[in-house]
Amino acid sequence: MGVAGTGKTTVGRLLADALALPYAEGDAFHPAANVAKMSAGTPLDDTDRWPWLDAIGEWMRNRAGRTGGVVAASALKRVYRDRLRAASPGTVFVHLTGERPLIEKRMAERSGHFMPTTLLDSQFDSLEPLQADELGVRVDVSGTPEEITERALAALRGLPAPTA
Repeated sequence: MGVAGTGKTTVGRLLADALALPYAEGDAFHPAANVAKMSAGTPLDDTDRWPWLDAIGEWMRNRAGRTGGVVAASALKRVYRDRLRAASPGTVFVHLTGERPLIEKRMAERSGHFMPTTLLDSQFDSLEPLQADELGVRVDVSGTPEEITERALAALRGLPAPTA
């Protein structure tokens, strides 16, 4: 999870590979209307996000009790994460965090993505960082994707074992 440009796709794929889990790109779950809205520079509102979150939640639910999976999704607000956890209890979040200038630079350098840098402020405005009672870790996004992934894996290993 995290704002646009933090490397959710790249790090998510690397985490999935390292953990030998299936990967899903959260952007692929957006209805066409959401992609068109963001491409036009208009931030999504909660009404736009509910069907998207429900589709991601279904993907997650279908992996619950099996090997699990890794999905990259912004999940910026607590209520969004609560909705995902309702679909798949025990979900662990990796919150990719970083300084705005670094993230903006990375967004400006990427090509072929529908999210313009003009929406970055709306992402930071909506962001509600992981709270102490949410199962997950915060990982700084400075460095290479491989370094970020290693930090994420180390942080995940540091979480307490799940209880039955």
